[in-house]
Amino acid sequence: MRPDWDTYFMKIAFAVSERSTCDRAFVGCVLVHEKQILTTGFNGSPAGQDHCDQVGHLLVDGHCIRTIHAETNAIIQAALHGISTRNATAYVTHLPCVHCTKALINAGIRRIVYSIAYREDEIAADFLKAANIDTTRLDYHP
Repeated sequence: MRPDWDTYFMKIAFAVSERSTCDRAFVGCVLVHEKQILTTGFNGSPAGQDHCDQVGHLLVDGHCIRTIHAETNAIIQAALHGISTRNATAYVTHLPCVHCTKALINAGIRRIVYSIAYREDEIAADFLKAANIDTTRLDYHP
């Protein structure tokens, strides 16, 4: 059966998450505008640096800070390649954290579709509401 567009792009986000190098959460993000993929991102270390799956986690206050989150990496890829993210949709395997939420807002993202509510953050939810960003949970699991 042919999937609808949200399911199609979420399947791709899960495929992208397979590149993640931090096993605390395999997260993938696909930025899409007018049904065209702009960029993708997964959680992993900065270029040229050791990854969690090589040397272990770098934990501070219970959070692994060795990695850059998938959403941030997708935004960085857009910046590196001169691609506008204004009015795009972010398809993310997991609900974005507060830091990624702020980055997505400033990148001009107008809609977020996610599958897994990893950590529900009331502050992030308030930011999204104030920015008038449509947030949709898609019940999809590969």
